[in-house]
Amino acid sequence: MVACGSGTAPTPRGAENVAVNRYLWAASLDVLSFLPVESADPFTGVITTGFGTPPGGSRAYRATVQVSDPAMDARSLNLSLLTTSGPVALETQRAVENAILDRARQLRIADGAL
Repeated sequence: MVACGSGTAPTPRGAENVAVNRYLWAASLDVLSFLPVESADPFTGVITTGFGTPPGGSRAYRATVQVSDPAMDARSLNLSLLTTSGPVALETQRAVENAILDRARQLRIADGAL
């Protein structure tokens, strides 16, 4: 819409009525979009997914995300990432957390909030 002259940036998908940090919430949904959402409660900040395989990947993952605070801070994001054989390596979990945080920053910048 900005290109059409309305002067406002588009709201991140899924972030219209979120009680927690909307950028972390929308970024979590974007980064984990390859996973089927089983439940998402923007008022408690919890997103639960089923198993899904990332594009080009061969291992199935399942995630539970909790955005626990309205602040856009790494401490506001709690991620649990599992495979069919158990928890993922710490490096994998950190990489996904960083991807969510990076995407949240991009959405915030695009929204003109900085």
